[in-house]
Amino acid sequence: MTDWIVLFESALPVLLQGAGYTLMFAVVSMILGLALGFVVALLRVAQVPVLAQLAAFYVSAMRGTPLLVQIFVIYYGLPGAGIELGPVTAGILALTLNVAAYLSESLRGGIAGVHRGQWDAGLSLGLSWWQTMRHIIAPQALRLSVPSLSNSLISLIKDTSLVSVITVTELMLATKEVIAQTFQPLPLYLAAAAIYWVLSASFERVQGYVERRLELAHKR
Repeated sequence: MTDWIVLFESALPVLLQGAGYTLMFAVVSMILGLALGFVVALLRVAQVPVLAQLAAFYVSAMRGTPLLVQIFVIYYGLPGAGIELGPVTAGILALTLNVAAYLSESLRGGIAGVHRGQWDAGLSLGLSWWQTMRHIIAPQALRLSVPSLSNSLISLIKDTSLVSVITVTELMLATKEVIAQTFQPLPLYLAAAAIYWVLSASFERVQGYVERRLELAHKR
């Protein structure tokens, strides 16, 4: 046990640096994915069949193929088409495109959960479809979608481990590099798992705080 403690102390700076990359990938991809997911959700509910079908195909393709395959296609496949991306850019792009598909479904469900009378009220006031969506529907849909969106973020934190396959030194690859030097896989993998859990648990607490704040604002 003493050996494990010494090992943790020596490996902790490297693991925390990797955790920083993990957090950066998750937050940046979540922000970009939320923006893209909102656009895709709007296309799904808009009364334009062609755009709705294209958005539905995108969601089906992203949800129906493994994230690991998507990472390989973007990082190793796109250079064949003349598009070369660095590991960080490719990793963020793959995570963003993947999580956006799931977020769009969460947001679409939130939009569908808003009572139809809210649409009628907005349109009766002379608001356009977009104005009704922006000022009335979207805020309520976002509140309804918070639990699902937060779950996607927590899943995204764990999915960042996959970008280690394209040489991004996030938490998983940092752990493997320390293991290659120390030949102590069990304690180091346990340490990595503990860090992932701390990150996920922290965002769970943030989720609970946001939900309570939104609920109080809604009751007012």
